[in-house]
Amino acid sequence: MQDMRGEDMAEQEKYLFRAEKICKSFGTVHALKEFDITIKAGEIRGLVGENGSGKSTFSSIVAGIQKHDSGKMYLDGQPYEPTGTVDAINHGVSMVVQEQGTISKISVAANIFFGKEEKFAKGGVLNVKEMNREAAKALQNIYVDNIKPEMMIDQLSFEDRKLVELARALYTSPKIWIIDETTTALSVAGRELLYKLMKEKRDEGKAILFISHDIEEIMDKCDSLTVLRDGLFIANLQKEEFNADKIRQLLIGRELSGHYYRDDTGVEISKQVVLEAKNVIAGSVQNLTLQLHKGEILGIGGLSDCGMHDVGKVLFGLLKPETGEVLKDQKEPVKSASWAVRHGIGYVSKNRDQESLMLISSIADNICLPSLKDLTPFGPISDRKQKQLAEKWSERMEVKADSVKVFCNTLSGGNKQKVVLAKWLGKGSDIMILDCPTRGIDVGTKAAIYQLIMQMKEEGKSILLISEELQELIGMSDRIVLLRDGAVSGEFLRNEGLTEAKLIQKMI
Repeated sequence: MQDMRGEDMAEQEKYLFRAEKICKSFGTVHALKEFDITIKAGEIRGLVGENGSGKSTFSSIVAGIQKHDSGKMYLDGQPYEPTGTVDAINHGVSMVVQEQGTISKISVAANIFFGKEEKFAKGGVLNVKEMNREAAKALQNIYVDNIKPEMMIDQLSFEDRKLVELARALYTSPKIWIIDETTTALSVAGRELLYKLMKEKRDEGKAILFISHDIEEIMDKCDSLTVLRDGLFIANLQKEEFNADKIRQLLIGRELSGHYYRDDTGVEISKQVVLEAKNVIAGSVQNLTLQLHKGEILGIGGLSDCGMHDVGKVLFGLLKPETGEVLKDQKEPVKSASWAVRHGIGYVSKNRDQESLMLISSIADNICLPSLKDLTPFGPISDRKQKQLAEKWSERMEVKADSVKVFCNTLSGGNKQKVVLAKWLGKGSDIMILDCPTRGIDVGTKAAIYQLIMQMKEEGKSILLISEELQELIGMSDRIVLLRDGAVSGEFLRNEGLTEAKLIQKMI
């Protein structure tokens, strides 16, 4: 392990970027406490930490989104204090994040050059053809040819929008490229493209700050690693020092024994069916027939474009079947999402910030949203009951915030996910549809969510676990249903001999 403290000037001059004693507070919460980090030219530097450790706060400071309270940053040996994102870009710093960063209702080209339109304006008139030509070059630079500059951004899938963001970030050939948990928003093919671009930029002498919760990914793709915990610098590791158990211990400050998954095998499944689909065609789902039993954890998996995410939407009533039906307790049709909520079905979307949370609302408002009718049986909302419900579940889920009045857009990814789960537990939902519930979550929070899933199972709740992680499906499910091209391609019961290789045979 190495610490940058105490280095002489000659050593420090090797770094393209250097941050010293960076502090940042939000009210009484100290997000960063004298945090130090360095990145060399031609280096992929990993940054890891649990949710709420300060990773995204730091990356947003470097990218000019917010200012630090104290400390110093240096770029190319010169003081670096960006006044905003445009200033950061002009200094050669670009960032791509996990959540959606494109602007709706404008074209792909307009998104790539948002804020830089004057480059294509003459006499106050925008030369759209020239902007489209340059946007095509930006897309070609990242090996994307299926997205056209003139297309409206709303026509694109979530992943293709991320590719537009990559084109925008790399168009200016930045000295420093910050990748903040972006891989969790990409398919396998999208991730491979990102890795290819990372290697190219490193070989060109650029510096890359790569933030991820996937320890194996960090170990495979990074040259060095900085560990952050509770806003504090913990350690620097070089590639030859990488060890998964060691990194996990540094992350959470204690040793994690074994893995996070359940240890039981060969569990008997109840015959009581609580939710089922019969011959359903909807969205990317083709002739889907499956049953979820009481107290069962049913895993749904496959390749990223297999249709598994639409399964969750169909069962929750968000996606209406063209043919077939979805039934609760083998008799009541699931008519809509609002019907599902009233009848004890909860849904956690993969796209958390857009579909599962009201970001510009408080923790309390989010937790209480599905329960409003329960809190207002005879009149106006009871503030006292709302506060009690929100505080009860916020505390049970260990949401890190000053109070339940805090807006959700200020929370870390893990704490946002805890709020989403809290709102359905507070409602008393007995069927939970969880679409990639550990996406973008740190190891400690991931372990807590797995424990919560097992607790729900023990309470007799039924869980549909949709996941792109095969180990998660094998580790947590009583039964696994795999999809290929929207149709069921295989089914496996929980057993000791189940491997990723066996699942993959049914996925491709």
